[in-house]
Amino acid sequence: MAAELRALRSEQSVATARWCAGKGWPVHPLAAGRKTPAGNCEACRAPGHTHERCVCLGAGRWCHGFRAATLDPARIESWWGTRAGAGRGVGVSCGPAGLVVIDIDAHEQKLPDRVRLLPGITIAEDIDLTGLANGFHTLGVLAALRGAETPALDTTTLRVRTPSGGLHVWYRAHPGQRWQSSTGSSSGRALAWQVDIRAHGGYIVAPGSRTPNGDYTPVGPAREPVLLPDWLAEELERTGHLNPVRQTSRRCPLPPPRARQAVAAAGGGRVGASRALDKVLAEVVACAAVPEGAAFSERLNRAAYTAGGLVAAGHLSRAEAEGILTQLAADVRPGQERRCEAIVRSGLSAGERHPLLLGSRI
Repeated sequence: MAAELRALRSEQSVATARWCAGKGWPVHPLAAGRKTPAGNCEACRAPGHTHERCVCLGAGRWCHGFRAATLDPARIESWWGTRAGAGRGVGVSCGPAGLVVIDIDAHEQKLPDRVRLLPGITIAEDIDLTGLANGFHTLGVLAALRGAETPALDTTTLRVRTPSGGLHVWYRAHPGQRWQSSTGSSSGRALAWQVDIRAHGGYIVAPGSRTPNGDYTPVGPAREPVLLPDWLAEELERTGHLNPVRQTSRRCPLPPPRARQAVAAAGGGRVGASRALDKVLAEVVACAAVPEGAAFSERLNRAAYTAGGLVAAGHLSRAEAEGILTQLAADVRPGQERRCEAIVRSGLSAGERHPLLLGSRI
């Protein structure tokens, strides 16, 4: 009986992987019975190892999660069509697939400060938030503010119910648009509380995958993702999810204009503060041309420390500084959001203890 069950699960997994690959969505294995990527080999778990120079990817092994995703039929058969593949779910690498998936959570969590519910949108103190409890609610509020229907009710596109009661709403990105992933709990880039974005730098569990907690089940009539609605694309751009084409030149490009604008707005156009921030941000931007060995962590920490000093001196608000730094770090090192956020928070806190006076050395 156990052997028959393993065979059945293997057939389901390989069928799902074939279906996704047939639509041009690169796939990679998930750990048996889980929604996380299958583990790396022992060599790839060694300290300091990175995917950039990993030989496993070229050799057809599934190390490094979504970066190993493939459309190769032979590799798909090898990964899922054997006994070793039984019970492994299917992950889809969203960026190469041209997908933007709205991951709506329904976790039981304490409501955060109202400034974190819809980043960038002020919710007045006199508005009663009673009953607001999860991502379905915050996304519904955002849609209502824009006069649109919430994606949770969009029957025109593929929607997948998750075992935890959440919902994945699948969309296709417009050609030429490169959207970045985020988590709804992030203090930097985020669309809404308990609403994650799965795009470049992330993956999504394919419909039909199974875990001990339940199945990822399509709901409604649609089985294909439609183009990302214009209003939602505008909101994602507003919240910093649109990633420009990365610079390949080794010359340091200028930091994003929004950094200079934010300093000017906060400090009344004080050139010294703007110049101080531009200098350290440019050092972070330069790391984009070098995948490793560029002292990225140190440069990001230095930029955060400088920004913290500007915050303490009244030239910039903490929210503006954190937003600038987390967005820039995500552009330079996509897929490392949590690590970058920790560096930014630590650097800002240290810098805030040492106000940076205009004209002082950095």
